[in-house]
Amino acid sequence: MGVRTGSMAGVVMLASFWRGKKVFVTGHTGFKGSWLCLWLAKLGADVTGYSLEPPTDPNLYTLAGVRHGLDSINGDVRDLDNLCNAVRSAQPEIVFHLAAQSLVLRSYRDPIGTLATNIMGTAHVLEAVRRVDSVRSMINVTSDKCYENKESVWGYRENDPMGGYDPYSCSKGCSELVTSAFRNSFFGSKNEASRKTAVASVRAGNVIGGGDWAEDRLVPDIMRAVLGQKTVVIRNPKAIRPWQHVLDPLYGYLLLAEKLYCDGNRFSGAWNFGPAEDDTISVAELITKVIELWGNNARWETDKGEHPHEAGFLKLDCTKARMQLKWKPGLGLARAVEWTVDWYKAYGKAQDIKQATLNQIEEFEQIINE
Repeated sequence: MGVRTGSMAGVVMLASFWRGKKVFVTGHTGFKGSWLCLWLAKLGADVTGYSLEPPTDPNLYTLAGVRHGLDSINGDVRDLDNLCNAVRSAQPEIVFHLAAQSLVLRSYRDPIGTLATNIMGTAHVLEAVRRVDSVRSMINVTSDKCYENKESVWGYRENDPMGGYDPYSCSKGCSELVTSAFRNSFFGSKNEASRKTAVASVRAGNVIGGGDWAEDRLVPDIMRAVLGQKTVVIRNPKAIRPWQHVLDPLYGYLLLAEKLYCDGNRFSGAWNFGPAEDDTISVAELITKVIELWGNNARWETDKGEHPHEAGFLKLDCTKARMQLKWKPGLGLARAVEWTVDWYKAYGKAQDIKQATLNQIEEFEQIINE
């Protein structure tokens, strides 16, 4: 995939903000955290990561050498004392909280672990931030599944009620409530002593992209099958989701963190970062697109077994981010799928994964500034 030329004015401005900023990222060894940390390092930020070991083998964190661009701390967000010590030592200006148990099916197998990580883990990060004076902006990354899902054809807005049928969705709704409680109690505009710390939460759609190897997640399941020349087996082909490339919501998070840092509580609160409405399609439609791009006689079939409940229809309304942040997705679904397949093809050919990943970040920067 070539890198296009064009105006880089916006990227220069973005880099000028992030250069030298002290950033603390929980969950930096995960799929989304690895993409974020690579981008932050490229922008010149001074990054400290706090996380357990990478959750899968292979994983993007190792393949792309993410550890070489940051100070990595091995730790669990459920360990309040260790986390507080890490934040106090790092003295970050900006905090991104991504550490989570992020899988719906695993939450059925381990509900207590999921709730402990996603609810108390969030509370611990917020408490660690509360105990230091350095943090200007903090973003808690939750999920579109935090909403009380009524299978509505309308996209959910940030002020819609929280809910959760399964333990994972429940935990993300609770994470949002914990964030709101801390913001109102300790970081809100009424608390003069804490006004310097602006706190937001962000909710993205179903994120795809190179380097995701999580179990029971659609694109990793597809890629494991096609790389092994096996038939892809799909649980719920009729389910409809808002699909987007990982770089699109991450771009939103970076924009929001800068706004929180510079303009404080005016941008505090919850934010949706989802794809364009036309990119909310079924699992079957997405896998068909992936299979066509992959080629090599790749094929799929439906798993006829019994499976736990998963939402059938889910869509986000991102009007707030579009109007107030001037954010919009840089990639349509077609290009998002193409980039994802290109990345896994590069992996299958044993190419330089760090360079392949950085190439996509660089091209994305050019796209959003054209």
